[in-house]
Order: sequence, then structure tokens, then C-alpha cells
Amino acid sequence: MSYENILVEQKDSRAVITINRPTKLNALNKATIKDLQEAFKALDKDKTVKAIIITGSGEKAFVAGADISEFAHFSERKAHKLSEKGQEQLFSFVENLSTPVIAAVNGFALGGGLELAMACHFRVASDNAKMGLPEVSLGVIPGYGGTQRLPQLVGKGIAMEMIMTAGMMDAQKALSHGLVNYVVTQDELMPLCVKLASKISNNSSVAIGYAIKAVNAGFKNDVDGYKAEIKAFGKCFGTEDFKEGTSAFLEKRKAEFPGS
Repeated sequence: MSYENILVEQKDSRAVITINRPTKLNALNKATIKDLQEAFKALDKDKTVKAIIITGSGEKAFVAGADISEFAHFSERKAHKLSEKGQEQLFSFVENLSTPVIAAVNGFALGGGLELAMACHFRVASDNAKMGLPEVSLGVIPGYGGTQRLPQLVGKGIAMEMIMTAGMMDAQKALSHGLVNYVVTQDELMPLCVKLASKISNNSSVAIGYAIKAVNAGFKNDVDGYKAEIKAFGKCFGTEDFKEGTSAFLEKRKAEFPGS
């Protein structure tokens, strides 16, 4: 499948999605969001893909924000629909994807870019990365989940400061606050993400999908995360992956998970 604003490469058991709008610092517009949703949906259905890495083209930016020119003159009603549709189409969609998604944050991740990175299951940053939610400097607030996911990751106080000052956080500070898992040089960024994706690929994709659901349930006000975990734990016992994993352990061999 061909896309207008992204590149998709599959190798072994992983896929790499590259947002490819370098002249716009990979800013998200409606067409790019649509491309991303379609790519994630297709890769999630592909049983050979065990992990997805998402990054931005070039060395300056992961995603430098949303394309402001698209919504600068929106009414309240249109803005409401933009936020609602965007969250459903991409940000919440990625967060709840059963295939793990790693954000390779190369450079600026601002506004919608940081919101996309936070929707991924975890993040690795290059040492030149800078992250922030500058929306209040434009008279608006983050609309793609930023006010919810940032406090979950860094705590309420740090999140409030970042949002209210519209300031940027460098990679090392992001690491110290738990916003990213690793900080490496730009040359090391993709190799580390590939290494992590390979480690993920050795495990049961079915169990990982259930783990994602259980972890996410703990951050929803209307869901009992412990009950979600119990339910997911029980369901694992009915899978072929569980049969293979336990048999391999008892037989002292490497598991070959069928993914079912």
C-alpha cells in the first residue's frame, strides 16, 4: 500500500513507519493522520509483524506539532470534532493497538508530536530531542490526549508546569522524569529501537496484546485494572501461545509462538 505522507518498511518481524514531511518538520495534518491510521491498522492485522517503530524523517524532528494552517479558522464545533476524530482515529487507536509501538523520537516532538509519542507504548529519544506542549502559547490546549497522558507519565506537577509554561524539556530531563525510557545518540537511536523490537518479537504476541489491555485498563477511571488483569490472565490459558510457551519451558527449548 502506498501513502502520501509516510513511509512503511517491513523487515523480519518488525515494521518501521516514518512520517515523511521534512519540509514541514513532519507536522501532522489530516492526511498524515489518515495515512498513519491506515498503516497501523494494516500492520496490526499482519501476524508476521510483532513490533512497530515510528519515527520522523530527517534529524530535526519526530513531529514538530500539528499543521496549524489547517485549523486556525475553525469554529468551536469544528474544533471539537477535530479533537474527537483525531483521538479516535490515531492517538487512542495507537495506545490500544495490540501490536507494541515504540516511538523513536529524533529531534523535536512538540504538540501533536509529543501526543503521538505518548500514545505509543514507550519512547526512545535521541540526545538532541526536545519535547513540549506549546498549545497555550496559541490560545488553545492540547487536544490529542496531552492533558491526560503527560500527567500519567511525569506526574501532575511537572505536567502542569510544562503545559502552562509552554516550555520544552530536553532529552535527559525527559529521561529523569520517565517520559522516555532511553536517551542515545542519533546514530544509536534506530539500532536500539530495532534491538528492543527484536526482544519483543521473541515473546508471545497474544500475551503482549493482553498485557497492553491490562496495563491501559489501570489508567481508565471507569475500569477496574485488577479485574481486567484477572480476565486477561485467564484468557491467556486458552491460547496456543500459552500451550507452546509452557511446553517449551518444560522441554527446555526455545518457544516458537504461533501467535494464536
